[in-house]
Amino acid sequence: LVADTHYYQVLRYTTDGKLLADQTIGGSAGAEPGQFGFVTDAVEDSQGYLYVGEYGDNDRIQKFSPAGECVGQWGGHGEAPGQFRRPQNLAVDDRDQIWVVDACNHRIQVFSPAGELVKLWGEEGSDPGQVYYPYDLALDGRGHVYVCEYGNHRVQKFDLDGRSLAVWGSHGRQPGQLHNPWALALDAQGRLHVVDSNNHRVQRVEF
Repeated sequence: LVADTHYYQVLRYTTDGKLLADQTIGGSAGAEPGQFGFVTDAVEDSQGYLYVGEYGDNDRIQKFSPAGECVGQWGGHGEAPGQFRRPQNLAVDDRDQIWVVDACNHRIQVFSPAGELVKLWGEEGSDPGQVYYPYDLALDGRGHVYVCEYGNHRVQKFDLDGRSLAVWGSHGRQPGQLHNPWALALDAQGRLHVVDSNNHRVQRVEF
């Protein structure tokens, strides 16, 4: 699944790069169901439902059926629980809960598949346990969540209730340093890959 941000759509590819054009969702800008603002991320749950994040005027999550029909939405621009200021990236856990990095509110929000708020944690800052412009998260399936912080130039390891367990990275260009990390991916061996955006590279970390 690829969030095609400025074309207001979500694309689906095979693992060898073939576009599945008949499974494209969206394609027009707007606030109606099935239309998008700037698409940030798309994830799929165990039942085949898709969840798509948007920032801009909408700041919401839309839910789509396996057939590509919009079946729900939640959020809206703001700072109240359940609202967003740039829901930058999403993840689905083993209970099909939707984890959202609410970037400009400097927090993590977790929702049920129906969009009900389950959990919220995080506060702005640079101390361990605080976050500053969190841009992505990754769940390892063993009770940990990794968060990359665009503004703090680091990655933090938390438990699922938001308690900080470890911090890696600092601002710079040397190996092991980061400059505006944008995204994360965990591989099958538990290694964390960090998109180190303004250093124009990917770094691989073992926590």
